Amino acid sequence: MKTPRILVIAGSDSGGGAGIQADIKTITMLGGHAMTAITAITAQNTLGVSAVHPVPTEMVLAQIDAVVGDIGVDAVKLGMIGSAFTAEQVALRLEGIDVPIVFDPVMIATSGAALADHATIAAFGRLMDRATLTTPNLPELKRLTGDDDPIAGALSLVSRHRCAVLVKGGHEEGDALADALIEEDNLTSWQGQRIDTTSTHGTGCTLASAIAFHLGCGESLARAVERARLFVRMALHEAPGLGHGPGPLGQQGVRLDCGAGPRLNQVTVTGKDYAAMTAFYRALGLRQIVDAPENHYARFESAGGATFSIQIDPEEVISESTAVYFECDDLDQRVERLARAGTAFEHGPRDQPWMWREARLRDPAGNTVFLYKGGEARRYPPWRLIESVAPAATAQ
Repeated sequence: MKTPRILVIAGSDSGGGAGIQADIKTITMLGGHAMTAITAITAQNTLGVSAVHPVPTEMVLAQIDAVVGDIGVDAVKLGMIGSAFTAEQVALRLEGIDVPIVFDPVMIATSGAALADHATIAAFGRLMDRATLTTPNLPELKRLTGDDDPIAGALSLVSRHRCAVLVKGGHEEGDALADALIEEDNLTSWQGQRIDTTSTHGTGCTLASAIAFHLGCGESLARAVERARLFVRMALHEAPGLGHGPGPLGQQGVRLDCGAGPRLNQVTVTGKDYAAMTAFYRALGLRQIVDAPENHYARFESAGGATFSIQIDPEEVISESTAVYFECDDLDQRVERLARAGTAFEHGPRDQPWMWREARLRDPAGNTVFLYKGGEARRYPPWRLIESVAPAATAQ
């Protein structure tokens, strides 16, 4: 499989939480090759931005030309631009690059520092004219359109610039969040629960880069957004808790949760003694993340993010056995293709109470195999065991 080549045109974050640093981490963890055209150098950390130095426009363009002329590009992600002139010149350069373009209109850092002046924001229209997708947060969307209604504002951008707009709900109040992808002839929405963390620095950069990666792989726009949202949510769960302000995400902890093809990341074994089985696997060094003796079930997490479960048969009707789980983001479509090609399934995709969607079949030797889609619920179900964290650990 060809490695997707993603060009990121954005600013540098010395604290490593957002900007070019977040983009590179995201694209690398997803399996792509990140290339950069740095538009500005910032001195910042989790507490704020103390200095910004724009890179001269000719140097930004030279970086773009260098990588396009040699390595090639499958998708482009635009972030912090640096100046109005740079925005205009980058838009002209992008006219000759026929690939998907994701524009994250960075205006204000998570800390509240301004990262774009009025002239630069006014020039964003040229970039939106070239973009496949624009991904503003709610304050950015209002600044771009002057409209208090985010959907109406997004529709106006779609109409004016002929690009899709992803309305991100992270700045809304409450625990329930909604994102909406608005295209010229379609609207797709996603709902989710807010993740309880202050480590939100770089969420917009991470999301836009992940979308660009998936578009560079040939995914549809809605599918690219869906998979990128999962990556961001898992990176929020994995945030290392660094700094004294809004900290960086944990892209480095997202390994087996996203990616192409079936992923072997879950195995279940059957036993008869819950206490003995859980004690045994804890003693081996696995971290228990689900403890449900009333349901005869426990789940563990291993280094690297693979999960392992035990299922107890209280009636001792069946002998010990193993079930292998392959996670597939395209579960329903994959099962349909396999079934049409003659593969026999014991049952097709079903939503399960444990928040996975599963299809079951057997290999030629009779071993149970599940094709499934667990997503965030594999490692971070609502009933995940809460770990106690020593106060000293949170201050690192």
